[in-house]
Amino acid sequence: MAIRRGLLIILSSPSGAGKSTLARRLRAWDPEIAFSVSATTRAPRPGEVDGKDYHFLTEPAFKAQVARGEMLEHAFVFGNFYGSPEAPVRAAIEAGQDVLFDIDWQGAQQIRASALGQNTLSVFLLPPSIAELRRRLVERGQDTAETIAGRMQKSWDEISHWDGYDFVLVNDDLDATEAKLKTILTATRLRRSQQPGLTEHVRALQAEFEALP
Repeated sequence: MAIRRGLLIILSSPSGAGKSTLARRLRAWDPEIAFSVSATTRAPRPGEVDGKDYHFLTEPAFKAQVARGEMLEHAFVFGNFYGSPEAPVRAAIEAGQDVLFDIDWQGAQQIRASALGQNTLSVFLLPPSIAELRRRLVERGQDTAETIAGRMQKSWDEISHWDGYDFVLVNDDLDATEAKLKTILTATRLRRSQQPGLTEHVRALQAEFEALP
């Protein structure tokens, strides 16, 4: 049988709900999952490496790629552009490799509407409470008070799109959420649509059956 078709695994959540942590855990569980390295116009944070964490582009360069149709999805978030280069994603999917996206609802909608949309698995992560969401943002110590306030203000807009996803998980326990996410991925990989060799296999079974004495 032919190799299975790759999945575009989309993880979305408001900032602080755990999508980046769960994305790392998922890839540690299955190192064969590729991570879609996004392009962005924001400046690198301390320790971030161009081409590994993000493709850091100038705004004119980013807009030129969008104009040429080279972005699978793109959005303007917190004053900067973000997007997913399409070519490496398509190559991975055609080779049977899953690609993981840590993106917002806007990007998820664009991917689902794209030519690769039939291969998506989308999961939205909800926080157990808004108070807990804010606590996580403060304790991770990555953003200024102003940025945290902006992320909190945007959080409800993100949450309001929860019903556009295949699966929704309340991330009140990181280990339990990780286990559920693994179960979802394992089952989705076995969808009939992700196994292009099934038709050929069934035809072979039919030929073998008809050849029986």
